[in-house]
Amino acid sequence: MSEAGHHQNHPYHLVDPSPWPIIGAFSGGVLATGMVLFMHDILGWLLPVGIVLVLITMFGWWRDVVSEGEHKGHHTPVVQIGLRYGMILFIASEVMFFSAFFWAFFDASLFVGEAQQYSRLEATGGVWPPVGIEGFDPFDIPFLNTLILLLSGCSITWAHHAMREGHRDQFMQGLGITILLGITFSGLQAYEYGHATFGFSDGIYASTFYLATGFHGAHVLIGTIFLIVCFFRGLSGHFKPDHHFGFEAAAWYWHFVDVVWLFLFIFVYWWAAPA
Repeated sequence: MSEAGHHQNHPYHLVDPSPWPIIGAFSGGVLATGMVLFMHDILGWLLPVGIVLVLITMFGWWRDVVSEGEHKGHHTPVVQIGLRYGMILFIASEVMFFSAFFWAFFDASLFVGEAQQYSRLEATGGVWPPVGIEGFDPFDIPFLNTLILLLSGCSITWAHHAMREGHRDQFMQGLGITILLGITFSGLQAYEYGHATFGFSDGIYASTFYLATGFHGAHVLIGTIFLIVCFFRGLSGHFKPDHHFGFEAAAWYWHFVDVVWLFLFIFVYWWAAPA
C-alpha cells in the first residue's frame, strides 16, 4: 500500500515547495531599485547588494533544478517539452527587450530634425552621428568581434551535434572553444569601450549606443557563464544524448546573442558609421 501510495501515474513534475521564487522576486526588486538609485548617485551600496542577492538566488534555484533533472529523474520527455517552451518564451521576451533599444536608436537616427525640435538638451547638428561624435570604424574591432561570434555559433553547434551523437570528447572540445571565443569577444569589447572618444552621457547617440551594445555585452557575459557551468557539468558526467536540455538551452541562448550582434553590427556600427 505504501508503494502504491507513492507511485506516480503521470509523467509530469509537481515541483516541491521552494523559497526561491519569493527570494528571487525580492532580490530582483532590490537590484532594480539599486540600479535606479545608483544612476542618481543615491545609496550606491544597494546595487552590489542586489547583485549578490540575485547571484545567490540563481545559484540556489538552478542547483535545485539540476538536481531534479540529473539526479532525481523528474525531467521526463514531457517535462522537457515544457522546459523548451519556457526557454522559447524567455528568448521571445529578450527579443522585445532589444527591440526597445533598436526603436530608440532608429527613432533618434532617422528623425534627427524632430529630435532637435522636441529636445533642447541635445544638439545633433542635424546629422547622425551627431556633430562632435567620433564613432568606431565598423571594420576594425566590431568586424573582428562579428567573426568571433559567428565562429562561436559554429563551435556551439558542433558541440550540440556531438552530444546528440554521443561523442562526449567532441562535445567538450566544441564547448570549450565556444567559451574561449566568448571571453575573447568580451575582452575586445572592453578594449573598445576603453578607447571610445565619447561617454554614456554625451548625447543621444552615446546613450543608445552604450545601452544596446552594453546590454548585449552583458548577455555575452551571462551566456559565457552559462556555458562554463555546462562545461563543468559535462566534466562531471552530466548530459546524455537524449537528456541534455540544460546545455541545449545554453546553446539556444548563445545563438540568440549571435543574431542580436549581427543587427548591432549592421545598423549601429556599419549603417550609422561616420561618412
